[in-house]
Amino acid sequence: MAQANKKGTTSAARRRKPRRRGGCWTVLFLALVLLLAAGGAAAWGWWTLTTPFQGYAGAEKLVTVEPGMGASQILSRLAHEGVLRDARLARLYLVVVLGDPPMQAGEYRFSGPLDTPRVLTKLVRGEVVAHSLTLVEGLTTDEVVEQLVKAHLGRAETFLSLVRSPELVSDLDPEAPDLEGYLFPETYSFRHGLSEREVVATLVRMFRDRFERSVRPALLAKPGRTLRQVLTLASIVEKEAKAESERPLIAAVYQNRLDRHIGLAADPTVIFALKRLGRWDGNLHRVDLHLDSPYNTYRYAGLPPGPICSPGLASLRAAADPAPVPYLYFVSRNDGTHVFAQTLEEHNRNVEQWQKKYWRDRWAEERRQKAAGQPPAGSQKRR
Repeated sequence: MAQANKKGTTSAARRRKPRRRGGCWTVLFLALVLLLAAGGAAAWGWWTLTTPFQGYAGAEKLVTVEPGMGASQILSRLAHEGVLRDARLARLYLVVVLGDPPMQAGEYRFSGPLDTPRVLTKLVRGEVVAHSLTLVEGLTTDEVVEQLVKAHLGRAETFLSLVRSPELVSDLDPEAPDLEGYLFPETYSFRHGLSEREVVATLVRMFRDRFERSVRPALLAKPGRTLRQVLTLASIVEKEAKAESERPLIAAVYQNRLDRHIGLAADPTVIFALKRLGRWDGNLHRVDLHLDSPYNTYRYAGLPPGPICSPGLASLRAAADPAPVPYLYFVSRNDGTHVFAQTLEEHNRNVEQWQKKYWRDRWAEERRQKAAGQPPAGSQKRR
């Protein structure tokens, strides 16, 4: 019996051996299938990642990434907008290959088909769309705010609150009640998503930079005046001067009058006062010269309490270093330039010639042309 059992056991074992061989082949076959599937999936994934994709209509797509958005949210939005082919694969590439770096908030422009690595590189580097804005010389704080709002850089109420606070210049000008004069006129490039405070701080930083590099040396060379005094004088020069070469001359006229305690009698200071009162209608009337305001330099001698606009660099330099001339008066030639005088008698002659006579002659010529049926001079359409 033992022998029979031994033989039976041996026979059964022999019969089971082929089945074990078949099982090995099955496992190998399944492994090969899985390997091919994995390879195919990897190939598909790599093709998906590296093949440029444009799933949107048009030549470009603008997508805004809001502050605080997570990586998955950002990539899902880009896939929804047709910038990415697959958000999950993009997330895998971001983590495994790039090390999961943060992506920057802002507005992005995607032009033409881009592969996933290029899209992710733009987001990681923060290659956002920049909005250009030019602030011209001579704007008041309220007028600067209007330009910022028109450029869609923020809300008016927030900007107004910021420019009416001296916080950003309190170390520079302890007497400043606001930011009037400190919002430097320049061409700026702002990225989408900046806060109103960051925008205003940029304008103030530009003033600091320009003043320290180009104006402070001249101010130190002629001590006795504060930054606020120079800035206030520069703001008046900015409003009066048109020709670049005349800025140091106009600055000299006002500085000479200040030194001799003569009233400045500057129209722009009265206009500024009227603007603050909401009474400026675009024309300065004789009655306005009697306005009871510390900004009325016809009524109150010396500089007004502060700047009346944001002056440019040329006016700041002129105020810091006026021309060495004895002039006390100037009058417009009506072409953007002025005639300067040292005495009141000379000034009155200039006023008679360049204001009274000029306008009498001009109005007489306009009446003559009208009577002759001719169009008034200067009425031709500009080309």
